[in-house]
Amino acid sequence: MPSLSRRAFNVGLPSAAAALASVLSPTNLAAADQSSRPKLLAPSAQFRIGRFAITALADGFADMPFSYFPGLSAQDTEAQARAMSAAKPGGVRFLFNQYLVEDGDQLILIDTGPGGTLGQSGKLAPALAQMGVRPDAIDAVVITHTHQDHIGGLVAGGRQNFPNADVYVDRRDIRHWTDPAKRSSAPPYLTKSFDLSSDLVRLYPKLQQIDGEREIARGVSIVDLTGHTPGHIGVRIADAGQSLIMASDMLFPVVHPGATDVFFLFEQDRDAAKAMRDKFYPRAAEEKALVAATHMPFPGLGRIASEGGKLRWVAAEWAYQD
Repeated sequence: MPSLSRRAFNVGLPSAAAALASVLSPTNLAAADQSSRPKLLAPSAQFRIGRFAITALADGFADMPFSYFPGLSAQDTEAQARAMSAAKPGGVRFLFNQYLVEDGDQLILIDTGPGGTLGQSGKLAPALAQMGVRPDAIDAVVITHTHQDHIGGLVAGGRQNFPNADVYVDRRDIRHWTDPAKRSSAPPYLTKSFDLSSDLVRLYPKLQQIDGEREIARGVSIVDLTGHTPGHIGVRIADAGQSLIMASDMLFPVVHPGATDVFFLFEQDRDAAKAMRDKFYPRAAEEKALVAATHMPFPGLGRIASEGGKLRWVAAEWAYQD
């Protein structure tokens, strides 16, 4: 059964008011071209955790069929989505949120999105360019797991798209997703993740295959969230008594956190995924942790709240900064 270290939550987390007082400045939503129609720019939102400036970016989105959530019927999933005004014609909308972390010395990117290999994606590169950040300026990339929608941007086009970055990924995921026997027996919807994982190993020969929880930079730590994949990890950003947990695929829209026994089709070990969510959700609620989740509505930031014994997602409010 997967464990969840108390260290993932043991930094003094900001209260809701303190967390959001400095959170969420919408840096780019749209810009008007005075001579023509408004030109839409890639969404971004910047907030601070101590000395860290963190920018949420979106590589795009994909709509997942209502039948992709084992543990809940397609009809019930659709009904829940409609009750939340979150039903799309194609199913439940998954955002592909990434996070750029800057502390004045280095730039760390958490996940890279599908990079045009899935849904309406491929927006991360222009979003970085919009910020004036070149791919070769990224010092490190942390991959929370090697599903297609998290690593595609690293290797899209068969290229080393972040040539100067140290790339960190859990060794268990590399072992699983580069195993030819596992690929040959995998369902078709997972083969792309196997292929992209092989590209990752080939294109990044200095890949940092990590084992367990560790600090990769001052205030930036790996958190073990095994379950969704064999090497699923999160990233904790902590400084000045504040903390953020980038929890990746611990939460999916509509179905989480209200239930831990509802899964996503791509999960390999449902028992392990449930066990980790059973630990993570109540602890995050107890600590009022600020959480970032890849697939929740942009910018993916919020808290898990417990009310009357039921858990729900409370999105972080937008706050305009002077």
